[in-house]
Order: sequence, then structure tokens, then C-alpha cells
Amino acid sequence: MAEAKSLIPGLENIVRDGDPKRRGEAVRKISELFLRGASRFQPAHVDLFDGVLTSLVPQTEVEARSALAERLSDLVNAPPQLVALLVRDDEILIAGPLLRRSPLIDEPTLVDIAKVQGQSHLLAISDRSTLTPRITDVIVRRGDRDVIRRVAGNAGAAFSQLGYTGLIRRASDDGVLAVTVGQRDDLAPEQLKHLLAQSVEVVRRRLFDAAAPELRNAINRAMQDITGTPTHLAATRDFATAQRAIRKLHQADELDEGALLRFARAHQYEETAAALAALSGVRIGTIDQLLKGDRDDPMLILGKSIGISWATVRALMTLRLGPGRSPAAADIEEARQNFERLVPATAQRVLTFWQTRETASAIPLPL
Repeated sequence: MAEAKSLIPGLENIVRDGDPKRRGEAVRKISELFLRGASRFQPAHVDLFDGVLTSLVPQTEVEARSALAERLSDLVNAPPQLVALLVRDDEILIAGPLLRRSPLIDEPTLVDIAKVQGQSHLLAISDRSTLTPRITDVIVRRGDRDVIRRVAGNAGAAFSQLGYTGLIRRASDDGVLAVTVGQRDDLAPEQLKHLLAQSVEVVRRRLFDAAAPELRNAINRAMQDITGTPTHLAATRDFATAQRAIRKLHQADELDEGALLRFARAHQYEETAAALAALSGVRIGTIDQLLKGDRDDPMLILGKSIGISWATVRALMTLRLGPGRSPAAADIEEARQNFERLVPATAQRVLTFWQTRETASAIPLPL
């Protein structure tokens, strides 16, 4: 520590009376000295630096503390008291790097921080390479949508039965989360079945499309248990037959909103997609992706741009959820209001973008 004193004249005065700027400069110089020798320092040396830095850091500016936390976050022999001080900082720029990576942060500390800090701190914890069930239990209970999605996608996170129950419950109205949870290697068969049972048809299919072959088999087995009949989701849909049927309807001058409404109400997915592609001029690959998405906005835009009624748009919304399911009343009312407010010219501009974004073939209508 004599080297630190010679490097920074008047160190004792700076510790005692220095303003934040002078303290910040002292922290920078002392931390540089520590980082240069960290690989060869013995515990006694680390303790000396720990004492000096811990006395200086609390009164430094955010930028100085943030830079220091970033540099200490990967060190296995970082000053422990200093790390313990920085990781509990309310400012995420300071605590974040340590929460994400520091090997010095133990489970009790992470649990304590997860219980009291906000979503940005929970998000940082969710990025750690390993997380125990005690930690994820708190994250699942307190985390918002972004936090829950992040921790569910962390392969190094372990979940208790309670934690998985919470994840699956949250996935009931979050298709992205449902697909993420469904692909976890540690998801038990009963948990997969529970997840699928509460998921809408479009989410089940998205999960199936994203799954590895062995998981696809597990999904089909789970679906058979749920429905009581053999169920085989296909990885991709074959639109050829539907396209031929729609082409015949058009040739007979019978392809109109009424035909589209009948297909949607009968949950004839391929025919509905092919009819939408023909009526809108949007490629069927794009229509398929829009129908499989987890938002209703595309159906509102399609409906407004091709001039169909709210009743048909609502049928398209219901089609996306699968037989026997319908949107919540509040969601229907919100969608109806959005549909009424949507300006046709705006919808048409979005439609033009969709018409050019995919390379799959469309069903062109003659002028």
C-alpha cells in the first residue's frame, strides 16, 4: 500500500476530505494499480486495497463507480467488501455488471437483492450463467414480462416445482414465454402437458415448429393425453390443396368476404390463409407467419386494408386461438376500438410492405 500512497500524494486527506471528483480520480489510480497486480496478489494485499477503495468509493460519482464495477465483475479475487458494497447499489449501471458476472456474489446475496430491487436488477441477475431454484423462485414471483422471458431462456437457470408452476401460469397469456418454457431441457412431461393444455393452438404450433425431433414426439404424446385422441401436429402446413380450392372459388366469382368468414368460423386454417393471400395480394408465407404470431394487430390491418367487416376480423382472431377458444371480452373490445380507429391508408401502407417482404409464392388475382 506504500505504492498507492506514493502514487497519490495526500491520499489520507483525499479519503478524509476529498470531493467526489478527487475521490474518483484516486479510485481510478488505485484500481489501476490493483488490476495490474491482481493476478499475483495474496489475500493480505487484496484486503489492503479493499480497505482503501471501500473508504473512497461511496462518495465518488456514478460514472467512476460504474467503471470500477465493470472492471471488477470478472475477477475471482476482487476486493470482497468493495464488491459487496457495489452490488447492492440502487444504480443499475453500478450493480448490473456484478449481478451478471461476478463470481463473488453468493446465493443469499442474490436472493436478498432479488427480493428488494427493481426490474432492471432482476433482469441483470437473470443473465447469470447459473441460477439456483432459491433465486429463480424470487425472480418468477417478482419479475415482469421481460425478466420472466429472460430467466426462462437461461439454460443455466434451475427451477423448483413452485418456480415452474409460476412460469407456466405466466405463460398462459404470453406466447413467447410459452414457447421458451416448452423448449427447456429440464421440463418434465407433466409440466409440458400442463403448458400445452393452457396454450392456444397458435402457440402449440409455434412450439412444435421450433422444437427438436424428440420434443416434437413428446408434444404429440402430451396432446394425445390432453385430447384423448391421437394428435399429430405437422412441422409445416401444406397449402397446395387449399390454394387450388381458392383458385376455383375465384374462377367461379365466389371468393368474397362471405367465403373467408365461413373458412375462419370452421377453423379451416389453410383455406383461410389462402383466401387472405388471394384477397390481399400478400404472399401466403407471410399470411401464415402473421396468423401464427401472438398479436391481433395484423388481422386488424389486413381487415381494414381489404375492406372486410369487424365480424370477419373477429372470426380471424378466434381462428388463431384454435377450436373451442375465443379471445377475452376485454381483448375483443380493445381490438374492435383499434379496428374502428385504424385509417385505411395506414393499413394499406403496411399491406404494401407485407406484399414485398417474402419470397414464397402468392395467389395472384387477375386485374
